[in-house]
Amino acid sequence: MANAAVDKQAVGNAKSMADPFGPVITAITSRLVIILPYLWLSVFFLIPFVIVLKISLSQTAIAMPPYIPVFDPADGLAALWEGLKQLSLDNYLWLIDDALYINAYLSSIIIAGISTFIALLIGYPIAYGMARAPATLRPTLLMLVILPFWTSFLIRVYAWIGILKPEGLLNQFLIGLGVIDEPLIIMNTHKAIFIGIVYSYLPFMILPLYSSLEKMDHSLIEAAQDLGCRPMTAFWKVTFPLSLPGVFAGCLLVFIPAVGEFVIPDLLGGSQTLMIGKTLWNEFFSNRDWPVASAVAIVLLILLLVPIMLFQRAQAKAQEQGR
Repeated sequence: MANAAVDKQAVGNAKSMADPFGPVITAITSRLVIILPYLWLSVFFLIPFVIVLKISLSQTAIAMPPYIPVFDPADGLAALWEGLKQLSLDNYLWLIDDALYINAYLSSIIIAGISTFIALLIGYPIAYGMARAPATLRPTLLMLVILPFWTSFLIRVYAWIGILKPEGLLNQFLIGLGVIDEPLIIMNTHKAIFIGIVYSYLPFMILPLYSSLEKMDHSLIEAAQDLGCRPMTAFWKVTFPLSLPGVFAGCLLVFIPAVGEFVIPDLLGGSQTLMIGKTLWNEFFSNRDWPVASAVAIVLLILLLVPIMLFQRAQAKAQEQGR
């Protein structure tokens, strides 16, 4: 045993002498693997967030850029300190005082919540059917779910205008069948927004649900039925609880982008639709009020962090229960 240990040590020493930089390269590589994600988040999230936060604390000005103060490193620390003194929370107080922004936030949350619920009702049966399909057919079904992403998002939304407008394909089809006598008014209503959001984000609901349902052990359902559970009872007591991680993930993937959606409300909902995405766009490009628009964006980000934190807490509890 002692000879074997000596031999291993001698081999290790020989490798170190042959490649003296090996341990150093390994240490640097392992640290880079840890640093790169944080570097990515810093460059593409933290730095833009700090810039938007600073603009939200500034005041509107007729200048380029349209706010003050503007920090310039060449002015020195004294100018930087004077600029920091000019920052204030006036824009956030303005959001609280003006009912327009509060109504826009509430309207966006309600529309996104209803759209997410509809997407769940439609996406769950589809994902369940995909998970129970033969293994040879699942890749094809998965490709069909992803297929709409091969077409531009804007083109797909414009296609719904041709379908939903009064003289569109849907009304012509229903009138031709004799189901209706007059065209349905769907465009420029909340119905059109729900249709557009559910259609656009339905794959984001189906994919996490399919991932959870596909991994599920179907023998558990058979065992529940052998114990006397009806199929529907077995579904609610076995299948649905096991698919909750996919339900939560799918709801977040639909709800979060739907809250800040701009294109769908603008094209399908018309000018009277009040959503925070349209309000944000108007403040930036129509009113050129960058500080207020930045404050709107910061508050929206904070609101969207709440469901993410709830999801992470639910995931942590599920992992603790699994242990």
